[in-house]
Amino acid sequence: MKEIIFPKSLHKGDKIAIISPAGAVEPSQLEQGIEMVRNNGYEPVLGEHLYSNFSNGYNYAGTEKERIKDINWALNDKGISAIWASRGGYGCQHLLESIDLKKFKKDPKWYIGYSDNTVIQSFLLKKGFASIHGQTIKTSSFGVTTKSYDLIFDILNGKSLIYDLKPYQLNKTGSCDGQLVGGNLALVYALLGTDYSFKFKDKILFIEDIGENFYALDRMIMSLELAGVFKKIKGLIVGGMTNMGNEKENAQYEESFDEFAYQLISDRISKYDFPVVFGFPNGHIKDNRPLILGANVKLEVEDKVKIEFEN
Repeated sequence: MKEIIFPKSLHKGDKIAIISPAGAVEPSQLEQGIEMVRNNGYEPVLGEHLYSNFSNGYNYAGTEKERIKDINWALNDKGISAIWASRGGYGCQHLLESIDLKKFKKDPKWYIGYSDNTVIQSFLLKKGFASIHGQTIKTSSFGVTTKSYDLIFDILNGKSLIYDLKPYQLNKTGSCDGQLVGGNLALVYALLGTDYSFKFKDKILFIEDIGENFYALDRMIMSLELAGVFKKIKGLIVGGMTNMGNEKENAQYEESFDEFAYQLISDRISKYDFPVVFGFPNGHIKDNRPLILGANVKLEVEDKVKIEFEN
């Protein structure tokens, strides 16, 4: 397995670049997050096109050329110590073929984001670099807990993660260890068959999603099944499934950990023996606690659930 590089810890006064690689964002939506960066002792540096807007069937944070310029600046600027995405949305796939890591490889830095940022994180992991799958700078409509951000700053300061979780009725017991991959299910699914897809053999897969019809969720899980993903992985962690099932008759399923979505996933993977954790607090949910993609993880699923990260 390729050795994974973990960016160095930050120090007070270090600069954190804030960029918009996907959807457009308003300044008012980032004020609280930017101030939080300052309050934790770091200097936020705003990307040139952070607040740009380009409408082309979707409101992007600038043209592809503008968004590529910002991400390559952030990745390679010697004065930047970490990169924090303003939000997700859609558009990160546009950047993949133009990402430049020449200087980044000599001075790796943490990339922080989730949702559509999964494709950037998959790209980085394919190149051998870990990243933080965690809350963006934009505070979402369902809010963000203070702990969600505090744990990200803990990672930036070099601390390890250990999660102790309550059991969930659909969990499958067992233990395993392996490298953590994954993120937003729609993007994991979208990258299948491309050069940018995660490698799944002997990995622990994490998935989360928002706003999908149940048949669309089933289609994505079936695509992973047909691609042999579940034959390769050693464990599965399922996070938020939020606002799932847009059909009116399923409108009651709007909780962060959608029961019907969980049951659907559980049924599809029932023939496999790997341990499974449902209800992990990461995704499009208020309590969005970070994960380190690329880290080796020890997963224990019994009466209690323990997830320990090594880096």
